Amino acid sequence: MKFLIVLGSILVPIVMLMLQGKSIKWRMVFNVVSVLSAIIFGNISALAIYEILRDHAVFMTSIHAIFLNPMFLITGAYLGVYLIYRLMIISYDEVYM
Repeated sequence: MKFLIVLGSILVPIVMLMLQGKSIKWRMVFNVVSVLSAIIFGNISALAIYEILRDHAVFMTSIHAIFLNPMFLITGAYLGVYLIYRLMIISYDEVYM
């Protein structure tokens, strides 16, 4: 499983880079999905922190329950891959443009 995670974090941004080079629509899709992911990821985090502060459970490990939320994991994973993809675009532009 660790191997697949590392391999995915390398291959998926490369595929994204190739797709966005083929059509501007892919770039728009990747950007829109990243904005939605950031909103969802941020709201899940904020709500989890709010509930902990509201329940006065600051010193408990209940904040770690956020890692069991599939939407948190999916959006966080996409944002990680998207960040690598954007860094690849920036690096390419600095070298070849």
